[in-house]
Amino acid sequence: MRGIHKRFGAVQANRGVDLQVAAGTVHAIVGENGAGKSTLMSLLYGLLQPDAGEIRIHGRPVRLRGARDAIALGIAMVQQHFMLVETLSALDNALLGAEPHWRLLPARAALRARLQALMQDSGLAVDLDATVAALPLGARQRLEILKALLRGARILILDEPTAVLSPAETAQLFATLRRLRDQGCTLLIVTHKLQEVMDLADRVTVLRAGQVVLDCAVAGTGVDALAEAMVGRRVERVAPSASAATAGPVLLQARSLTWRDAQGRVRLQGVDLELRAGQIVGIAGVAGNGQSELLDLLAGLQAPDAGQLQLADQTFTPAAWLDPRRARALGLAHVPEDRQRRGLVLPFEAWESAVLGYLGRPRYARAGWLRRAAMQAECAALMQDWDLRPPDPRQRCSGFSGGNQQKLVLAREAAARPAVLLAGQPTRGVDIGAVQHIHARLRALRDAGSALLLVSSDLDEIMALSDRVLVMQGGRIVGELPAGQCTQAALGRLMGGLTGEQTGELTGGLTAGAAA
Repeated sequence: MRGIHKRFGAVQANRGVDLQVAAGTVHAIVGENGAGKSTLMSLLYGLLQPDAGEIRIHGRPVRLRGARDAIALGIAMVQQHFMLVETLSALDNALLGAEPHWRLLPARAALRARLQALMQDSGLAVDLDATVAALPLGARQRLEILKALLRGARILILDEPTAVLSPAETAQLFATLRRLRDQGCTLLIVTHKLQEVMDLADRVTVLRAGQVVLDCAVAGTGVDALAEAMVGRRVERVAPSASAATAGPVLLQARSLTWRDAQGRVRLQGVDLELRAGQIVGIAGVAGNGQSELLDLLAGLQAPDAGQLQLADQTFTPAAWLDPRRARALGLAHVPEDRQRRGLVLPFEAWESAVLGYLGRPRYARAGWLRRAAMQAECAALMQDWDLRPPDPRQRCSGFSGGNQQKLVLAREAAARPAVLLAGQPTRGVDIGAVQHIHARLRALRDAGSALLLVSSDLDEIMALSDRVLVMQGGRIVGELPAGQCTQAALGRLMGGLTGEQTGELTGGLTAGAAA
C-alpha cells in the first residue's frame, strides 16, 4: 500500500500510509483507538476505497471495488465482531454466499468433505453440525478462518483475533496461525495486545493519528518501545491492585442463583456472590462458563429460575425480579460485554447513546420535553474527559472505532457515580493508553465507595484491578483467591477444572474458597 489517504468528513483517518507486507509472514498492525488501523485494513479488503494512493498485490496494481474483488485476489478478513448467522449450523454458515448452485444437498456434502480436509491440514477443529449459537467463541473464530481458507484466501486479515479468547484458546489460535504461515499464508494481525505481537509477529507497523510512526522487525523492538510509539509518550506498566481501604458494607448480595436456558441447559447453578463498598471483585473463567449469564441476572436483563438478590435493602425473587429501570434507580450501572448489541444504538448519534437509560434525570428533561442542548453539552464534556476521538457528539456511534465505542459506554455508566457497577470486558479492543485511563477510573470509583464486579477474559486485567478474584467453571464459582496470592497459573488451573485444594498444592499452598 503506497501513499494511502482516506478522509471521513473532517476526520483524516489515513495520511500517506505506506505498508509493505512480505509473503508468508505474520505482520502486526498496532496503534491507539482511532489511529486508522481498521480503516487501512478495510481499504485492503475492498470495504472502502482510498481517496489517494495505490494498492499492489504481488507487485501488480489493483482496484478493489468491494470485498468480492478482494476475495477473488485471495484476500480475506476475519472481523472482530464475527459475521455469522447464529441460528444456522457451522456447515451452512460456511456454505452461505458460496453456493455453487441451487441443489444444496449435494453442495453440503461436497463442502463437508472440503472442510474436513481443511480442518485436518490447518488444525482448525469445528463441529460442523452444531449451530453457531451453541459454539464457544474460539470455535466461532476458527469457523471464520475456515470460511476464508475455503474461498482460497492466501492473505488473511484478523482484527483483534484474541479479544474474546481465553489464554488456552489464544495459545491454540497462535499455533494454528503459525502453521498457516508455514504453509505460505500471509497474515495481517490488528491488535492492541503488544506482548502478543512479540510472541507471534515477524514484523510490526505502528500507526498514530493516521500515519506510520514505526515499521520494524519484531526482533528489533520490545513492548515498551511499541507502547511509546503508539501513544507518543512513555507508558508505565499496569500496576497490581492496591485497595485504598478495607472493604465496607455489602451493597449487593446474591444467593443460590440458578438459571437454565431455553433448551433446558443449566447455565448457572447455585451461585453465591457478595459485593462490598470499596472493593473490586473480579470473575475469571473461560468464556461460556456462566459469567455472561450472571451479569444478565444481576443487571435485571434476565430472571433466574431460583435464588434471590439483595440490592439497596430490597430483596428480589424470581417471581418479582429486578428490571433494568429499577436497577438504575437503586444505583446499579452496567457496562455490557457486547458494546454494539447492548451498550449502544449504532445508528444513533453519540449524544443520544450517551444518555440511554438516564433520560429521567432532571437536567435532561423539563416539563416532559427533552433538552437536546443539555444532552449534547454533557456528551461533549464526557468526550473530552475520556479522550474520545473524534470528540463530536453528532458523530454516529457506528462511525467510532471499537475502542472509542467502548469508552462512550464506560463514560455514560461511570458518570452516574453508581453504588454498584457491573463491568463486562471493560477494555476489550481498547489500546494500551486507554486501558490505563479506564483502569484509573474504575479504581477511582472503588476508592469513592462503589462496589464493582469485573468480568474479563484478560487475566492480567483481573489481577491488576481485583481485590478478590472468583473463578467460574461450568456455571459455578469453583474457587476464590485474594489479589495478593493470585497468579495466572493458579487461575488457569481453576479455570481448567482443578479444585481449590489441587490449585493450592500446585502453587505453594494457596487456598481457594469453597465451590458454590
